[in-house]
Amino acid sequence: MPNLRIKCAQVLQTILENKVFFAELKDNFSKDELPFANMLILTSLRNWAGLKNVLRFFLKKKIPHKHRPAEYLLLMAIAELLLMDTAQYAVINDTVQNVRKVSDKFLSGLANAVLRKIAAEKSIWQQKLQQSCYLPTDFLQLLRGYSDMQIEQINRSVNNIPPLDITVKDNPDVWAEKLNAEILPNGSLRLSGNTKITYLEGFSEGKWWIQDVAASLPVLTLDSIKGKKVIDLCAAPGGKTAQLATGGANVTALDVSAERLEKLRSNLQRLKINNVQTQVIDAIDFMQNSTEKYDVVLLDAPCSASGTFRRHPEVLHIKNSEDVAKATTLQEKLLNVCENIITVGGILVYSVCSIAQDEGERQINNFLKMHPNFKIVPIKTETISSYGTWDDKLITDKGWIRTMPFYHKISGGMDSFFICKMQRII
Repeated sequence: MPNLRIKCAQVLQTILENKVFFAELKDNFSKDELPFANMLILTSLRNWAGLKNVLRFFLKKKIPHKHRPAEYLLLMAIAELLLMDTAQYAVINDTVQNVRKVSDKFLSGLANAVLRKIAAEKSIWQQKLQQSCYLPTDFLQLLRGYSDMQIEQINRSVNNIPPLDITVKDNPDVWAEKLNAEILPNGSLRLSGNTKITYLEGFSEGKWWIQDVAASLPVLTLDSIKGKKVIDLCAAPGGKTAQLATGGANVTALDVSAERLEKLRSNLQRLKINNVQTQVIDAIDFMQNSTEKYDVVLLDAPCSASGTFRRHPEVLHIKNSEDVAKATTLQEKLLNVCENIITVGGILVYSVCSIAQDEGERQINNFLKMHPNFKIVPIKTETISSYGTWDDKLITDKGWIRTMPFYHKISGGMDSFFICKMQRII
C-alpha cells in the first residue's frame, strides 16, 4: 500500500500540473490497484480546494515546489482521513513513511503531526471541509450568466457521486426490471451500486451501452428519423451514433481521430449495429468539400467538457476560460459550414457537454444572428419525457435544453449539456 499511495500521488500531480484526464493514466495501476486508486484520486479531486484549505491551516509557509510530491501525499492523506473508511493508523503510518521517501525527515515529521491532529479532531475538520467551496477560481469564471443560487447548487453537486446510466436499444421498461434499474423520464436506465459492467445481463449480447442521461437527449429531440439521411459529426465514442442507427436512420459517422473512430466501430460491433458508414476526416474539411446533402446533421461539438465534472472532477482544475475560448472558436467554424451539407428544411442539432454559456446559449445566439437562414425549432417536452416527468425544467423558454448537474439530484444528477435544434429554412 505505501508504494500504491506514492503512485497515486504521482498520477494526481501529473493530472493537475500537466492538465490531463485521469482516464489517460489509469494504465499506471494494475487491475488490483485500480479500485483503491480510483477512489482516492477522484475523492481528492472532488475536494481539492477544501483539502488545501485544511492543510494551509497547519502551515506557516508554503511547501517548496521541489517537495510537491510530499504535499500531494499529505493532501491525499487528509482526504482519506476525512472522507474515506481507511484505518487512521494505516493512513498516517504509510504517509509518514512515504513522505520520508520522496522528501525529507522534516516534512515527514510535519506530516505525522498534522495528520494526528486532524485524526484527533476528525468531526471538526469534516465540518470545515463540507463548508468549503469546491469550485476553483478559474472554474468559477466559466459560470458567467448563472445566478448566485445556481452557482451554489453547482458547487454542492461536485460531491454527488454519479450513478451508472445506460441506453437500451428497445424496451426500457423490460430492461429496467431485468437490471433492477430506475427508469428515467427519457427512457435511460439508472443503476445504483458498483456492479462490474461486463457482468450485467445484456452487455455481451449488445442490448445497451453506457451513456449519461443528458448525453442521450440530443438524439431524442429529433422526430422520427427512420429512413432519413443523417450525419453524425465528431461522432466518437458513438453513443449518439448508436441511438441514430437503432432509430432506423441511414447514418454516416465522422471523426478526425482514427483511434477514436476505431473505438466507435468496436462499440457498434458489440451492439450488432451495422447500418453505419464511418470515415476518418476533419469535419470542417468534409463539409467544405462535400456535395452530399443530409436531412439531419448532429453536431456534438468538441468543447471544454466542463459539464462532466461529476464523472471527471479533474475538469474543475484543468479547464479554464482559455480552454472555453479555444473551444468556442472551433465550434463557430464548425457551425458556419454546416449549411453546406443540410438540405433546405433539414435539421441541425447542436450540443455540447459544457456548463459554460459561451459554448452553448451565447454561441447559438451569435450563430442565429449571422445565419438568418436557420431558425430554432422548439424542443417538445414529449420527445424527452416518454417514461415520466422530469423533476426540473430541462427545456428553457427559448426552446432549447440546458441540463444542470443538480437536476434529478435525488438519484445522482446528470451532466451539464446544452442542446439546440434548428432548421435550415432557405
